[in-house]
Amino acid sequence: MTRAQNVYKEKVAPELKQEFGYESFMQVPALRYISLNMGLGEASQDNKLLQDAVNELSVIAGQKAIVTRAKKSIAAFKIRQGMPVGCKVTLRRMQMWEFFEKLVNFALPRVKDFRGLSDRGFDGRGNYTLGIREHTIFPDLNQEKVDRIKGLNVTIVTSAHTDKEGKSLLSNLGMPFA
Repeated sequence: MTRAQNVYKEKVAPELKQEFGYESFMQVPALRYISLNMGLGEASQDNKLLQDAVNELSVIAGQKAIVTRAKKSIAAFKIRQGMPVGCKVTLRRMQMWEFFEKLVNFALPRVKDFRGLSDRGFDGRGNYTLGIREHTIFPDLNQEKVDRIKGLNVTIVTSAHTDKEGKSLLSNLGMPFA
């Protein structure tokens, strides 16, 4: 069990149960999965860029990334249906908790001029999405082998029904909101 998972079971779940008046621990919001997405528009012309992105995202997540392909052709962007446009990883169970702990404790404090995360990233159903401009903030990456700095989207999907429940869950788990 990771430290974050242990904190959730022993501290966060009882606090949320009391705060929102749940009758059962099964009603308490929890993390379902974390999705990492790297969109690479230039990857359709440069295969090396795509392979580097897949390898780097795999190192960050600790799980093999898959290539995402275009669903429709878009002439203005010179993209045809089926061309590679990015990569993604979906983390569940133990890998999800390990990544969450790494994100909160190691990666976010390394962001330049970090003043906390915005609470506008909630979608209305308790899920939170944040954008990371530099994927190099993760300590797992070898900085010398990174050719190009890429952006990364992190979506944390919870079982919460409202944004208030989701924010309470994430902030009790240690997510640094502004």
